[in-house]
Amino acid sequence: MAIRRCIPWPDKRLRQRAAPVDAISDEIRAIWADMIDTMEAMPGVGLAAPQIGVMLQLAVVDASEGRGQVVRMANPEILHASGQMRAHDEASPNLPGIWARIERPRAVTVRFLSDAGAMQERDFVGLWATSVQHQIDHLQGRMYFDHLSRMKRDMLLRRARKAAS
Repeated sequence: MAIRRCIPWPDKRLRQRAAPVDAISDEIRAIWADMIDTMEAMPGVGLAAPQIGVMLQLAVVDASEGRGQVVRMANPEILHASGQMRAHDEASPNLPGIWARIERPRAVTVRFLSDAGAMQERDFVGLWATSVQHQIDHLQGRMYFDHLSRMKRDMLLRRARKAAS
């Protein structure tokens, strides 16, 4: 479909909670298609609709090695998170050029409305789980660096401002 522009931090939409999706329509499928094209062009392992300025609870994730196993989600919610943590370097196309090591649960069970329009529950592990949690954060108006201490977050944002100027 089309590669969309990721809105730059600190656009206030990145801090807003996205609206739930009532039903899966051709319009929703077209947004997902654009999101997949945008994710692949980065390249990344996930993208949430607010990152491209669409304020709906839509996310796509593909952490497979060979790609082509994308999961389309509407209204995703975490039902269960493992107690075992996993650290991973996370970044965002909304704040290019910087990253931070974030610890998140190694596995999550997520309920979401699938591209077929049915409620689905699915377990995600490893990078899949990290990406799903990262996207759900975006849908709730949070950024990955919100998981850092205030000092580390301030340092990261200073680096981002310096890189952008």
